[in-house]
Amino acid sequence: MTTGTPPPTAPKRSRARTFVPLGIAAWLVLEIWLLTVVAGATSGLTVVLLLIGGLVLGSYVIKRAGRRAFRNLTETFREQQSGGPGASASGTRSGSEGNALTMLGGLLLIIPGFVSDALGLLCLLPPVRTWVSRSVERSLDKRMRAAVPGTFGDAFQQARIRYPDGKVVPGEVIRNDAGSSSAHPSGDDRGPRPPLTP
Repeated sequence: MTTGTPPPTAPKRSRARTFVPLGIAAWLVLEIWLLTVVAGATSGLTVVLLLIGGLVLGSYVIKRAGRRAFRNLTETFREQQSGGPGASASGTRSGSEGNALTMLGGLLLIIPGFVSDALGLLCLLPPVRTWVSRSVERSLDKRMRAAVPGTFGDAFQQARIRYPDGKVVPGEVIRNDAGSSSAHPSGDDRGPRPPLTP
């Protein structure tokens, strides 16, 4: 009786793949329910005007945040090309601190629905933007400190030699030059030849 390796088990389904579709479905049901409640309380025209207003305001916010991000990017390039000290880099950083959150707020305003509009308006408030950016910065700083020290090349090499079954096989390739000269007695060291085709 021979004992072999146990058959591979199916990978476990992640929580995100389970809960994200359920969350999206619940959010859509809530948005539709709120639209019908507001339409019943006021009128259908009011709901349409509110949705169009959210679309226009979200487009304006995204356009403005995009222009500001582009302006900050060009200023950073100018500073680096001129070779000057990064004295104004702190001003550029503070100006673009909540740019991503502003764009997210604009996108949420564009999406039709009142819950997304409320979240989008919340993202546009300056105290919320500074709180979110500080918490994200703290979280990233904590994760960077907890990371294993090493170079980027080491991480890239580890990522390349990781196999799907989870095993890491470190190793290096050693060329046997003496074997290659004996394999090609004519001294032709061009490597293996392609197969002949009829």
